[in-house]
Amino acid sequence: MIFVLPMPTSLLRWTRRALSGPVATAAAAAPAIDDLFRERRLPLVRLAVLMVDDLPTAEDIVQDVFARLYRRHGAALDAVDDPHAYLVSAVMNAARSALRRRRIARAYLPPRPEPAPAAEEEALLGAGDREVIRALGRLTTRQRQVVVLRYWSGLSEREIAGTLRITTGTVKSTAHRALTLLRAQLGER
Repeated sequence: MIFVLPMPTSLLRWTRRALSGPVATAAAAAPAIDDLFRERRLPLVRLAVLMVDDLPTAEDIVQDVFARLYRRHGAALDAVDDPHAYLVSAVMNAARSALRRRRIARAYLPPRPEPAPAAEEEALLGAGDREVIRALGRLTTRQRQVVVLRYWSGLSEREIAGTLRITTGTVKSTAHRALTLLRAQLGER
């Protein structure tokens, strides 16, 4: 999770000063992209670093913004009203996109690989036993607990209820539902 803290006033003033470039007037010609790159690259990288907290990513963001600007408008930026404002806006949007991608990448958990069964399991378990174990794995946790405690461990309904801290009626109904599901999955045997 990324938290955005409010900027101190001095840092905010410094950022505004660093990002304020010469204002384009109607009479003034738009700067060429290479001049604009030399003049604005470092302040834009600083802005991007403040946003993404990572210098290599910030440099990539600024480089990509200038590349898109060049692809769209060419070397002469006559079609862009205010190239400085355009660059600041594009860097901010690209930084937000980088943060969004970073958040999504951190939230993704790859599926866990199935653990390989031990060699002893393969030798000791028959095909029917493996089928029953797979069917038990499809039950809910509570159902699996009740079935294993009842039929594997041989506990009474009262003992299961005490162990799982549930009522005896819940043990009975859970066992009934679990056995019904197991019969449906394994067929009547």
